Amino acid sequence: MALKDFADLKSLSKQLKEQADARAVAKAEAAKQAKVQAVEANLFHASVGGVKRLPEQNRLAPGAPKSATFAPATPARPRSQAEDDAAVMREAMSDQFDVEHLLETEPTVSFLRNGVGQDVMRKLRKGQWPVQDELDLHGMRRDTARDAIGAFLQQAKRRNARCVAVIYGKGYGSVNGEPVLRSMVHSWLEQKEEVIAFCAARPLDGGEGALMVLLRAALQTPR
Repeated sequence: MALKDFADLKSLSKQLKEQADARAVAKAEAAKQAKVQAVEANLFHASVGGVKRLPEQNRLAPGAPKSATFAPATPARPRSQAEDDAAVMREAMSDQFDVEHLLETEPTVSFLRNGVGQDVMRKLRKGQWPVQDELDLHGMRRDTARDAIGAFLQQAKRRNARCVAVIYGKGYGSVNGEPVLRSMVHSWLEQKEEVIAFCAARPLDGGEGALMVLLRAALQTPR
């Protein structure tokens, strides 16, 4: 009889261990799923971080019927070639690009693409590259400025310009967040392969309110 009781106890112990293992596996799986959901939620919030909810409209427009009727949808207007080009350039310059290393207000801010010699930066700082064109971003909002930079660099590339200036001002006391726009300009330029270097302009050329941008030669290919 004791032998049977021992066998039953052993069987019960085995069942309890299997149940504990199953609970541990389920708990680990639940934690894994929670982590995946958290990562997906963070990615979602990052992608729609700039989206704002439209204010609710509780007023009825004068003369509007109480029972709304839906008019047939207006056919979408085909985009022009210029609009398509602007959309491509906008997608090529992300606002989510890491700009922490460029968020500095000192006039020593600079960028030199890998493989480009330091002598290039020294000449750029000394103004030895003649400025062939310039873009003034004063008064522009972020999206407008991004499109303007993309179009400006495309035009400079077609003209085989080597050195251009981008002016955005110092932004002191700006209500439009110009210091933020300034850091965005830095990151957009760094993302463009045709840009091989840039630095703050000399005081006589605009100082920290402007950038001197050096572009890759037409026949020079990226490394």
